[in-house]
Amino acid sequence: MDAPPKIVEQLLRALELPDSDPNLRPVHAIGIGATGAFVASRIARDYCVAEHFSGEREIKVTVRFSNGSGSAVQRDGWSDVRGMATRFHLANEAATDLIAMTLSEFFAPTPEAFLDFLTVAKPEPARVLSPLRKFLDLLQLLQPMPNPYRGQTYSPVPGAIRYADENTGAQLAVMHAANIGAPVSYARATYHAVHAFAIRAPDGVRRWVRFSWRPVAGVLNTDPTKAPIDNYLKQDLCDRLARGPARFTLMMTVGEPGDDPNDSSRPWPLPRLRVVMGELSLKHVIEDEVTEKLSFNPWRLVEGIEPSNDPVLQTRRDAYCVSSQRRGGAPCPFSGSSTHGGQ
Repeated sequence: MDAPPKIVEQLLRALELPDSDPNLRPVHAIGIGATGAFVASRIARDYCVAEHFSGEREIKVTVRFSNGSGSAVQRDGWSDVRGMATRFHLANEAATDLIAMTLSEFFAPTPEAFLDFLTVAKPEPARVLSPLRKFLDLLQLLQPMPNPYRGQTYSPVPGAIRYADENTGAQLAVMHAANIGAPVSYARATYHAVHAFAIRAPDGVRRWVRFSWRPVAGVLNTDPTKAPIDNYLKQDLCDRLARGPARFTLMMTVGEPGDDPNDSSRPWPLPRLRVVMGELSLKHVIEDEVTEKLSFNPWRLVEGIEPSNDPVLQTRRDAYCVSSQRRGGAPCPFSGSSTHGGQ
């Protein structure tokens, strides 16, 4: 099912900021690329027949890390969701993408609800609330607004919290986003592909799963009480890879009966089976011009992995295509159709 063109256009307009640049992505505008290799675990092939999980060879990858904002100004020290888009380069010039972010769930279950959220959660001047104000909010059972990071002049958090106070389904994502902070390094954050996908095992069994990247070096944020350095994440990655590879483990969470694969705003209950699907080693930073022309898409899939009917996932496919066309990126492989494959 294709996303209605109207909602795609409305979402892209709602994501625009005063300092956005039409030549950049509407969100995750500022980023840096790296290349490396993915090696599947021995057990991965037992769960999924997709080529990059076969373990037969090392899979080359291209990764783009990014800040979440659509601002064309690099503000690494601000509290913000970060992104990690990974392309697995397969045989015969095929490819598959895995798009993840540091938020473990989405803000809304439908594109229409997300549009409502964006309308309310427009960035506004950041401010520090008094302890009394926070206490009064708690007495009213309202989510208190966290203090902004030092040097952060505007934030979507106040509007997001107002939306969450009236829409309980958004409270978990808003709470996580409001307190997410700023990582010391792109290589020291966990990234979640919030949507569910159906994978097929060699015996034909289909399972609903969700993927996440876990940094081998561990998760670490900056100190919010100290003045930030605006542009440190790119340099950190360059310095880090000059010393040696940055490694991530690809974890897969397996859903159980009753877990909804079509609602990315709701996490699956614990406990759930988690499987180590492989390890990613990033070795080299690549030129910005190369990375910025890449057009990642969560529907760029291969045999053995299928999308869910999550309406947000459907809309993201088409929104990414429109965005790519507008900024002069690589052509979208779908051209508005609902088919998927490893183009």
